[in-house]
Amino acid sequence: MKDGQKDSKNKDIALVSIPGLSIKMDKKADFVQLKAHGPLRKACAPFLKKINERLKEEKPALVDEERVIASTWLPPIPGKVFNRLLLAETQIALGRYIPETVSFEITRNCKCNCEHCVVSGGEGDLDIETIKRAIDDVLDMGAMVIVFTEGDPMLREDIYELIDYVDKERAIVNMYTPGTEMTPENARRLKEAGLHNLLVSIYSTDPENHNAVRRLDGAFDYATNAIKMGLEAGLLVTMATHVSPRNIDELPEMYEFAKELGVHEFSLWESVPKKKGDPIITEEHRQKVLEMYHRINSTKGGPRIFANTYFEGEMLGCMAGQRWMHVCVDGLVKPCPYIPFSYGNIQKSSIKDIWSKIRKDRHFRGQRSTCLMQEKEYLRLVDKIPEDASKPYDIDKIES
Repeated sequence: MKDGQKDSKNKDIALVSIPGLSIKMDKKADFVQLKAHGPLRKACAPFLKKINERLKEEKPALVDEERVIASTWLPPIPGKVFNRLLLAETQIALGRYIPETVSFEITRNCKCNCEHCVVSGGEGDLDIETIKRAIDDVLDMGAMVIVFTEGDPMLREDIYELIDYVDKERAIVNMYTPGTEMTPENARRLKEAGLHNLLVSIYSTDPENHNAVRRLDGAFDYATNAIKMGLEAGLLVTMATHVSPRNIDELPEMYEFAKELGVHEFSLWESVPKKKGDPIITEEHRQKVLEMYHRINSTKGGPRIFANTYFEGEMLGCMAGQRWMHVCVDGLVKPCPYIPFSYGNIQKSSIKDIWSKIRKDRHFRGQRSTCLMQEKEYLRLVDKIPEDASKPYDIDKIES
């Protein structure tokens, strides 16, 4: 029996099979590699090449007998959700863009009061049936990563029902939390509901600095305890942070802290300016992040690093309005969490129609290696938003 199992592991595993294209996973080498066959293989060749390079050159977030998780932001290999990713990238290569990642603000409630929070203005949260309907719609559109975020999803009583509702054969579920509501029991319930990855942000290894960002006494202890409880419950856990000119030199120390905690991944996101005068990460800073990214991920032991500086820079380009869509707590839809413009409301329009409107905006055409919110031309558009206006702001009021 054991010999038979060993033989089966050495065979190619079929991942995708559609007219004109088949993709198989080769496990005969020391590392996983993906191979495409058929007339459509050229369409997905660039993406497969990038994935194969990462699988060959970088340590994964997790490996067990049945799966490889290259990053906590990617579905397990092999698996039905990863197959959907391959199909989506083939569609994108043919010019049919799909919102692969859809993030949902599901509550305004949060015990923190962070200045950088992007939660929408106004009052009230979407009801659960509206959120479920939107989840169904984006899954039908091809989404395979659902993210629950802003303010603290764990302050919404039906968070476990929402996580459970997502079809795990079609999408993985990630969730951000500052950790204030985490208990061993809550961590266990998240695991049972099918959460793929728990993300907890740490802004400094100095508790006082982290607490100052969160504007909450004890926030650092809440966050670190939430990470520990998530790991004890058997969840994938990511320690996340925003990279800014203020903390760029602290990143190595923060990585060592992530390693000490035992997380699966240290996730780095470039800070995005919210108003005039906010510091913007420089090209020199990006090179520091990329050097750390490649060095750490090619070194055995410790958590891997996810950096959107690489993923949305060198690998795929900015995902806003191309592979990412963000649903605000009041139903307004943005191309990503950071862009302050809305293109419709899921309570009034279909999310498919809203995505089509986003795709018609010239700003989301062609690959960009930097965030739109870091480009001077686009920031001039942002500056047209009235100072007293609630965000996100209706894009039609700007363009008309």
